[in-house]
Amino acid sequence: MATHREMARPRCAAFFDLDKTVLATSSSMALRDPLRRAGLITRRGAAIGVLIHLPYLLRGADEHLMERMRDSLGVLARGWDAALLESTVADALSGSIDPVCHTEALDLIALHRAAGHDVVIASASVEQMVRPIAAMLGADHAIGSVAETGEDNAFTGRITHFNHGQDKALACAQLAHEQGWDLAHCFAYSDSVTDLPLLEIVGHPVAVNPDRGLREAARERDWQVLTFSHTVRVRTSPARVALPAALLTLGAGALLVMATRVGRNRD
Repeated sequence: MATHREMARPRCAAFFDLDKTVLATSSSMALRDPLRRAGLITRRGAAIGVLIHLPYLLRGADEHLMERMRDSLGVLARGWDAALLESTVADALSGSIDPVCHTEALDLIALHRAAGHDVVIASASVEQMVRPIAAMLGADHAIGSVAETGEDNAFTGRITHFNHGQDKALACAQLAHEQGWDLAHCFAYSDSVTDLPLLEIVGHPVAVNPDRGLREAARERDWQVLTFSHTVRVRTSPARVALPAALLTLGAGALLVMATRVGRNRD
């Protein structure tokens, strides 16, 4: 039976963008070699993927670039077996994704879980790529773009839901409604101005390594800004060890104070 304290505490979640927020790079860039070895992309396709993502990595995403990435995502994935993609990502986690996780992000995920918050990884990458990474991070939910598959379980090249911008915010809001989370008490972390719609619907928006557009928006709205600059493997991160029971009673304000220390004082 729930205690009075548990009943009084609003249910909430922490939404984490993946690329350049939890990860120090984009997931597709980190996975290009395993995808090539699995025969899902050619060497030329891997090179094209680098060219597509390079502007995003250098200057952050904008609407035009993200639309190009959506179209390219469909073209590059056409004919891929969806199950093979997911298993390839799962097999490549330790060598390709684990080493590029931001230490500060892992610490925050651990803090949120200790405080009783659900953790959601929300990315524009296809869901078959997002789910294994979210599981590795210990997240409770994963939201990604949805690529249409045919009867042979191969991608057709059509993206039916591009988990980006306003559509990502709507998907997160829908999940919050289904789970009974109070968005006014939820957190969201992102590096990109394209995630403004998501950041604006939660009570605790946080800009992480923000691009120019998001930095300006965060300054105008007086949002918290964090800098993540360290990477560590998930299995060796301090965030993976048991946290003090006192963290279970953290309120939103206390968690934000600790988040600031994690982001600004880690050496």
